[in-house]
Amino acid sequence: MPTISVDKAELFERLGHHYTTEEFDSLCFDYGLELDEDTTAEVEAAIKKGLPAERPQLKIEIPANRYDLVCLEGISRALRAFLGKQDPPQYTLAYPPGGEKDLITVTVSQETQRIRPFFACAVLRNIKFTPMSYASFIDLQDKLHQNIGRRRSLVAIGTHDLDTLTPPFRYEARTPTNISFAPLGRGTTHTAAELMQIYESDKHLSRYLHIIRDSDVYPIIYDAKDQVLSMPPIINSEHSKITLDTKNVFIDTTATDDTKLQIVINMVASMFSEYCAEPFTIEPCKIVFPDGSTRISPDITPRTVTARASYINSCTSLSLKPSTIQSLLTRMTLSPALSSDDPDALIVSLPCTRPDIFHEVDIMEDAAVAYGFNNLPDIFPQTSTVAQPLPISKLADVIRREWAMAGWVEALPFILCSHEENFSFMNRPDTGSLAVKIANPKTLEFQVVRTSLLPGLLKTIRENRSHALPVRVFELSDVVFKDTSRERQARNERHAGAVWCSRSAGFEVVHGLLDRAMKMLEVPRVGRGDGKDVGYYIKEGDDPAYFPGRAATIYYRPPPSKTSKTGALADELRNTLHINQDRDIVIGTLGVLHPTVLEKFEITYPCSALEFNMEVFLKRS
Repeated sequence: MPTISVDKAELFERLGHHYTTEEFDSLCFDYGLELDEDTTAEVEAAIKKGLPAERPQLKIEIPANRYDLVCLEGISRALRAFLGKQDPPQYTLAYPPGGEKDLITVTVSQETQRIRPFFACAVLRNIKFTPMSYASFIDLQDKLHQNIGRRRSLVAIGTHDLDTLTPPFRYEARTPTNISFAPLGRGTTHTAAELMQIYESDKHLSRYLHIIRDSDVYPIIYDAKDQVLSMPPIINSEHSKITLDTKNVFIDTTATDDTKLQIVINMVASMFSEYCAEPFTIEPCKIVFPDGSTRISPDITPRTVTARASYINSCTSLSLKPSTIQSLLTRMTLSPALSSDDPDALIVSLPCTRPDIFHEVDIMEDAAVAYGFNNLPDIFPQTSTVAQPLPISKLADVIRREWAMAGWVEALPFILCSHEENFSFMNRPDTGSLAVKIANPKTLEFQVVRTSLLPGLLKTIRENRSHALPVRVFELSDVVFKDTSRERQARNERHAGAVWCSRSAGFEVVHGLLDRAMKMLEVPRVGRGDGKDVGYYIKEGDDPAYFPGRAATIYYRPPPSKTSKTGALADELRNTLHINQDRDIVIGTLGVLHPTVLEKFEITYPCSALEFNMEVFLKRS
């Protein structure tokens, strides 16, 4: 969940009341927010010491899908409505005196489909910036870039001083050498290719270069005089930069996702439309697409959702009248109206600032927030159920308890790991059909869902290198594999894993740990070629994670399946002839880890490891 910082004095002035930290914390909790920090004490301490200090800030944690709360304007607007101090604002489109024919036009070229195909824009007229509102305007763009825009890869925002430009505008895509302009903060002109090299050393902009660097064309926006507005998603031009004196703002957004594009343009335009001479008015633009179709942007038409009072009451255990629910929803910046056809229904108009609402259940949640979760009645559930652990969890507890009593320590590493740790660090190849990969990993540490418990255990040992030897750690948890036969294309497997780290390799230690686990599971040890029906055995393996000649593969011979009399006779014959191997399945490995594996995990002592699949021991009906 994102955390925003707002000026404490400014927020309280907008709310019309000076709250204590405890009072404001309670208000945030009632609305579904969380006050992380009030910096007043730190600021006062710095002032007493004669140190420079900024104004006291409130750091508030907000829900990840409430994009309307990521700036001072949005959160103050929402809280004022929640407190009943203002009605939800009504956002309107303000056309020029000449109507649609006088709208600013943006023509989108066909080449943009190769790089960032979606475009939207808006104009804020006669706006008045203050230093605080100007800073909030810039901060909102950054928050949206990092949040819904996924670090500008999905959506990028550009803001310009409209009075320095000459409409109509063109959104094109050109080769890097054919783009030349003076970027924001620089007075000299450079080609786009030169800018990509210049910004490689820029701490801020270098994070976004990869988005377009490998493309043969870069997106670019021009005005009627071929003056560059911006090269999204990298940098705006110096010529059209906004200042405190800017009166008319042109907002452009480019994207690879049209849904997120519409959310972002609506959010930026609506949040700061309150500073226009006529508050909450937005001047639209006309966009002409390559196929000749047109669109008026932004589209701030409210959506409507039907909510039933009976549904809301059934979910909250309340008995509210539709008119009461109507007043509750109004406090959540919604615009509900009682249905003339159905006395149980409310027609809820959703403003463009609430894209988080999809279903009637979201309306119910807002009504519950306005009513107060602490005020909801405590009612004993009308259904009686008895919980019980999953069979695999009960089985895992048997091993967990036994290994813990043997002096081993259970570790709980992350289920996500880096691609290198899961494969190359373990000397194991990636076939592409094994691991589930994260599409947009936040960090390099969380790229794939692990397919083995060993990387997490080895990282645990690495971080506890100062611990007295021997280090004995184990884990019983899930790993995940791709499985195209499943509807969800993946499956979980419960594995048991352990690593021994000491001055000696300790192969016999993990071997004994395996034998003890099988003893507790009542799985006997069998010979590879004997005639026993059920059991386990090990044979030399070739897993590259282990030292050659010091690795073993664990085999399990499951009970024979229930068959017909003919099948039973065949099983008896196979047992007599000692040919049970066709039923034997590989369930895991154990051995002394390869020195290169230990080197990559920065472990200087030899280690032995054990890992096997536990799900094969579940009794199948």
